[in-house]
Amino acid sequence: MNKSFLALLLFLSIAASAQPSKPEQKAISVSSPASVGMSSDRIARIDEVVNQWVKDGLTNGCVALLIRDGKIVYHKAFGYNDADKRQPLRTDNIFRIASQSKAITSVATMILYEEGKFLLDDPVSKYIPEFKGARVLDKFNPADSSYTTVPAKSEITIRQLLTHTSGLGYAQIGSAEANAIYAKAGLVDGFGGQQGHLLATDMKKLGALPLMHQPGEKYTYGLNSDLLGYFVEVMSGMSLDVFLRKRLFEPLGMSDTYFYVPAIKQDRIANVFTQKDGKLTPVTGPIMQSGAPKDFGYPKTPGTYFSGGAGLSSTALDYGIFMQMLLNGGEYNGKRILARNTVRMMTMNQVGDLYGPVNGFGLGFSITSLKGSAALPVQEGAFEWGGAFTTTYWADPKEKLVGIFFRQHYALNDHGLTNKFKVLAYSAIND
Repeated sequence: MNKSFLALLLFLSIAASAQPSKPEQKAISVSSPASVGMSSDRIARIDEVVNQWVKDGLTNGCVALLIRDGKIVYHKAFGYNDADKRQPLRTDNIFRIASQSKAITSVATMILYEEGKFLLDDPVSKYIPEFKGARVLDKFNPADSSYTTVPAKSEITIRQLLTHTSGLGYAQIGSAEANAIYAKAGLVDGFGGQQGHLLATDMKKLGALPLMHQPGEKYTYGLNSDLLGYFVEVMSGMSLDVFLRKRLFEPLGMSDTYFYVPAIKQDRIANVFTQKDGKLTPVTGPIMQSGAPKDFGYPKTPGTYFSGGAGLSSTALDYGIFMQMLLNGGEYNGKRILARNTVRMMTMNQVGDLYGPVNGFGLGFSITSLKGSAALPVQEGAFEWGGAFTTTYWADPKEKLVGIFFRQHYALNDHGLTNKFKVLAYSAIND
């Protein structure tokens, strides 16, 4: 072996060892704020401010979680779950996360996308034939909920479901037209009152009903994620419940996330509060909405309707793990859920200005634009959403920050608390 060849081998060996190794994406762990460039003094402001919110009656309580650079720097519970019993809220309370289910269902859809089972611009009817030949609402008569339709100019696509641009409306919480048409068909919004329903049955009914607008022409928040949940069932051969458990929750260690919470954990389900006689009061029975009763005890009753749009309950920590996986580019604790380029697509604006004049919308959540980042300290490119019971999350790739702020209110004024919590979180960054 000549000296030149030996020298080449030595050079290649040195060059290889000099290549930066990919950091291992470990499980999140507790650390001091200072270890990740945050101020302990400024984070401590959260305690004072949130306790004042509870004292002022703006909230019965909440759980707040901040993760930076994969480290938990703040995880606390405030207030009470039951004031009469002097029962405080706990960090391991299970919250109804409602529309925060949508991001989870979007990830489930993209898992199957990565397996080559479909393309995002495929028509939904290719896989769910009930959506072939869709029609669009033309005229609506509120007196008897009758209507006329016109043909859809194009088929609705998987991408349009992910971006809420398909034209599907919402049952019970949508427009007056959607509420009436869907109620007559017996469709529900996915949280409270879905007992006795089956996802497959309801989604097939949905295929026969008119779209609220032409596909791709507007952003309309609707039953898109419920339909995606059924799509996951069709493409995987599993119920959405089983698919999420096997492909997402178990690999990530999300051990407290369920459609229907098992009996052994039901004592941890947070109470829902509403306003009554000027005071925050726990909801103890069904609430009428759009002519139908909504029973917020639904996580305790075993059911068969797995709403990908609104049906899940979870803890702040479980959802923080889910967000950290996305912030890591699809990997968590050595488990690869999605490829980083899939996450890149999901967190890009996919709808132009259809979502509004400021921020955008990706494949499952809103995206902060440069213009939007002028309103709050949240950086451009952050993605976020929330749920009907005033739960919220955001993940900021530039700051490597995950924020979770969980409450359980229904039909209450937020009083700006969500944005104030964001301001408190970002004000603590000092690197």
